Amino acid sequence: MADQAPGDSTTQSGTDGGGSAPGAPDAGGRAPTEYRTAELARAAGITVRTLRFYRERKLLPPPRREGRVAWYNEHHLARLRTISELLARGHTLGGIADLIDAFEKGRDAGDAAELLGLGSTLASPWSEETPVRLTPEDLAAHFPGEVTSENLAAALDLGYLAVDGDEVVHVSRRLLDASTALVREGIPLAAVLDAGRVVREHADAVADLFTSLVRTRLFADVPTLSPADLRRLDEVMDRLRPLAEQVVDAELALAMDRRLRAEVEDWSRPKEAEGTGGPQDADGPGGGAS
Repeated sequence: MADQAPGDSTTQSGTDGGGSAPGAPDAGGRAPTEYRTAELARAAGITVRTLRFYRERKLLPPPRREGRVAWYNEHHLARLRTISELLARGHTLGGIADLIDAFEKGRDAGDAAELLGLGSTLASPWSEETPVRLTPEDLAAHFPGEVTSENLAAALDLGYLAVDGDEVVHVSRRLLDASTALVREGIPLAAVLDAGRVVREHADAVADLFTSLVRTRLFADVPTLSPADLRRLDEVMDRLRPLAEQVVDAELALAMDRRLRAEVEDWSRPKEAEGTGGPQDADGPGGGAS
């Protein structure tokens, strides 16, 4: 396995090609799944460069080495998903390092999930966002003439950007692409960031609604989550995700239809003349020749 060419591995880690290496069996007698660097990056939805950066920052524990080949396991994959989730929540990489350190030290206390503000859903986070590392030149290329101190401060406050040395990290490739496209359409970046803040508030409200429904309607009789309850919650949230996205997408589409029809009707409606200074008053009293 160790002498297999990196290009021979497939995206189906642990089942095809070089995606799995034998290791010590777990409690169930199964050999744990292991990943090469590129395979782990694909499974986590990040680039190899980002994975290596996280490793350099000691956000990941060292991999198992077999000769010159580094092997990662499910723990590494879960850690990468945790990092992505925390970045999506607006945490900086420095803050994430502190949280992970506290997580490791507090593992025996059983309060790591509470500390991180996440739950059992860390293993399958809803967000699928890929952080993007940018140099100042990259950022300026995305938003020509718009990278002002005010806009940078607003983006940092929103959690879209985090400063890391001489670079910045954008929390989401999709949000970065959308913001770039809006600015290219002619919308000022300041207005895009203001809109993003409002969207964040409404998205938080929708998330509160769905989670409250689950807690009050499906887990009302559960005062404290047991391991079995956590597994059930994870399953419920997995089933809820496509339903929640379907509802939000449908409601947004219907709302846009209603709003656009109203706007078009308003633009098409003849405007009444304002005041008495229009051309129709030219021949009125005192306005024309006698």
